[in-house]
Amino acid sequence: MKVAVLKETFPGERRVALVPAHIPALAKAGLHVQVESDAGLAAGFADDDYRAAGAEIVSRDATFAADAVLAVRTGGACGAGWCADRDRIRDGLVLIGLCDPLSSPDACREAADRGAELFSLELVPRITRAQSMDVLSSQANIAGYRAVLLAANALPKILPMMTTAAGTITPGKVLVLGAGVAGLQAIATAKRLGAQVSAYDVRPAVKEQVQSLGAKFVELPLETGTSEGAGGYAKAMGEEFYAKQRELLGKVVAESDVVICTALIPGQKAPVLVTAEMVARMRPGSVIVDLAAERGGNCEGSQPDQTVVVNGVTILGPTNLPAEVAHHTSQLYSKNMATFLTHLVKSGLEKGGLADVPADDEICRDTLVTKGGQVVHPKIREKLGLPPLEPAGAP
Repeated sequence: MKVAVLKETFPGERRVALVPAHIPALAKAGLHVQVESDAGLAAGFADDDYRAAGAEIVSRDATFAADAVLAVRTGGACGAGWCADRDRIRDGLVLIGLCDPLSSPDACREAADRGAELFSLELVPRITRAQSMDVLSSQANIAGYRAVLLAANALPKILPMMTTAAGTITPGKVLVLGAGVAGLQAIATAKRLGAQVSAYDVRPAVKEQVQSLGAKFVELPLETGTSEGAGGYAKAMGEEFYAKQRELLGKVVAESDVVICTALIPGQKAPVLVTAEMVARMRPGSVIVDLAAERGGNCEGSQPDQTVVVNGVTILGPTNLPAEVAHHTSQLYSKNMATFLTHLVKSGLEKGGLADVPADDEICRDTLVTKGGQVVHPKIREKLGLPPLEPAGAP
């Protein structure tokens, strides 16, 4: 069985789906790994590194002749690169990668029309046995780290307290909005840099995690009993809730030197947590890093991949921080990919082939988006306005 690793074509994407270190384990699982020439170069992995690990270096056309194609970005997550590759897809080809299915369902329909078996790694369930396959967590972890470094670089102050012969410098104040994987790493990084850190999350259950990292948890008098959804993700709340939240957060934001925004709702527009009025109340020189800029932004005025300055406040809207440290994020992504692929191979071979994964396996079922010429994932079908599929064996 052949699996092929694509060279990424999305602008600025430097990661690679599989690194040489994980190829021997896949070979033991019965897979022959092919890698498009220079696929890992931007992440620091040369073709010779892949050859030494047992992979075959091939052209882009040859990768689509494999049984499965592995990518960091495919489908809607690949932008114009998807348009260039979709006509290479043949019936029965397995595609695995990040495909942004909830925001770009039309690309999923195109994959189905061409007969692809599309697996979306964004949809890996947050269950114990799938933790080592959780791409969103491994990449968000690095994004939280990089966000703090970006802010520290843009801030006209230093973050740690310093006592010198010329006087004492007080520590910078960092506020992290959202205490998911990215937010918790942002807290930890800001603390390591010596900042005074506080954090807010709509889910009261994360208070203990925030405090365990040495940060202060900002508590607001809001009703948050229904704020956590399936898998531990934050749920979208009503506009009345967000309006009250913004009002109460205003003072905390105004007192901060740095605000790191990480609040995202899967498949939905990001909630606005920092309004233009709140930005206007911040001190000149303050910095906001909005990791949700690509999804509409947690901060009013943030622009994807742009630096905006409003009344002396710098607002950064990075959209792909993991790609900026591609060597290590590729290692993490590759481990997620190799574990997921090994699970698929084991499950599929028991049924007769990689594409014949069992529907009763939660990991396989939740990540499978297209099969047999149809979009089969219920949430993606709903996004496309398609009726639910009849259960197998129904008259």
